[in-house]
Amino acid sequence: MSRSSILNVTFDCADPESMSRFWSEVTRWPRSKADMPGNPFWWVGLDGGDSPHLVFVEVPEPKRVKNRLHLDLVPRDGSQEQEIARLESLGARLVDDRRSVTPGGWVVMADPEGNEFCVEGGE
Repeated sequence: MSRSSILNVTFDCADPESMSRFWSEVTRWPRSKADMPGNPFWWVGLDGGDSPHLVFVEVPEPKRVKNRLHLDLVPRDGSQEQEIARLESLGARLVDDRRSVTPGGWVVMADPEGNEFCVEGGE
């Protein structure tokens, strides 16, 4: 029986280079530019693994509404609070703090171009 695997999670953005830099710093994964003729893009990810890559492509229109899809991050080397502070220092902003509400335990943040993502407890 066949199946599909996720190859990429693609972000439409105004500045693919800076967005790839931000997400590379968030994940600590390497980034690279792909100069595909007519479709240049930046990508962030590990080579040779089964993990999907994050791909950043330039589009002319700005983000207008809430994402219908988002990433959930789990801190690996510290507390949720430490990770939120680190992400803010990289340029993310806090959108909704759900740590003390039901349902909750997570924090909604936005990257520099406004794409929402969540930071889970992970502790």
